Amino acid sequence: MQGSPEEDMVVTPPNLFDAAAQCLDCTGVDAKLAATHAAAQAFAAGRLGCAGAAPPQAIRAPGRPPRPRLVPPRALAQRGLGSTEGRAALVHAIAHIEFNAINLAWDAVYRFRDMPAAYYADWVRVADDEARHFALIAARLAQLGHAYGDFDAHDGLWEMATRTADSCLARMALVPRVLEARGLDVTPGMIERLRGVGDLATVAVLEVILAEEVAHVAAGSRWFTWCCEREGREPQAAFRDLVECHLRGSLRGPFNAQARLQAGFTPGELAQLDAWAT
Repeated sequence: MQGSPEEDMVVTPPNLFDAAAQCLDCTGVDAKLAATHAAAQAFAAGRLGCAGAAPPQAIRAPGRPPRPRLVPPRALAQRGLGSTEGRAALVHAIAHIEFNAINLAWDAVYRFRDMPAAYYADWVRVADDEARHFALIAARLAQLGHAYGDFDAHDGLWEMATRTADSCLARMALVPRVLEARGLDVTPGMIERLRGVGDLATVAVLEVILAEEVAHVAAGSRWFTWCCEREGREPQAAFRDLVECHLRGSLRGPFNAQARLQAGFTPGELAQLDAWAT
């Protein structure tokens, strides 16, 4: 099958870590999506090796377009879903999360060089999925008369990536299992509210994303547990310690227990989440 013009122009480096860096550095939305899909295809075909790459550079802001403007979370305008503008603002916020998720997956590949091959397979697949999710939600945003960058956004997801750049264990605990897992909690409610105002087109996109995000959080759980075993740490205690250290033991509930169990959380961890939220 012939690729898009952007994909046809992408020359993927033969090294996985260099390919991940290329995807991270892309500043244009179309270029980042094309580079991501091309790298994922090259990886699946066995064309990306892991030997010979330069050590990872210190973490920095990934490539992104000049818009949206990044502001503190409290500075974001709150809009109701009863208007097209309000629904567009919500869809834009989801698009921004998905765009960040592409970069987060590639940084998980690029930064941590001592993991098993299955780890890289997981996060390359996640990056490819997140690029597809972004395209789905951006297309819905266009139907609502807007484009990515039309509304302000915040940078909370990448801030946590910066804080966990020196530890794969901490990254797996706090990005997939805390920040991204929040989507498992809030998306069902968003779906119901959007269904209530008749926006079934957005509902259809969010249902696809929600179903596939369970597997992404599960990858975080899987590799968090693996890292704990490698470091001789008990997973539930390690998760508790990291949340209390980085988030002061405060997480917002309620939690989607069924989805989180499917994503690798234990009943003990769910009980700890509920304790943090009270």
